[in-house]
Amino acid sequence: MGKLKVAVTLDETILREVDRLVTRKVFANRSRAVETALREKLERLSHTRLARECAALDPVFEQSLAEEGVSEDLAAWPKY
Repeated sequence: MGKLKVAVTLDETILREVDRLVTRKVFANRSRAVETALREKLERLSHTRLARECAALDPVFEQSLAEEGVSEDLAAWPKY
């Protein structure tokens, strides 16, 4: 995937901290630091949404769906 340039405005304190991390070689450069932070935040938001959606499910109904048809199929499964 290609990369595109964007301009962002950051609080001076945040930028100083990013620069310290770059100086300590935690990140290769400012761009890498910002990209990593954004990627991690997007991943966390994605997992949060999944957890929220799962919490809204009815466990009894979901269990009945999971077990639907299992008893008939179970006889056809090989014994181990």
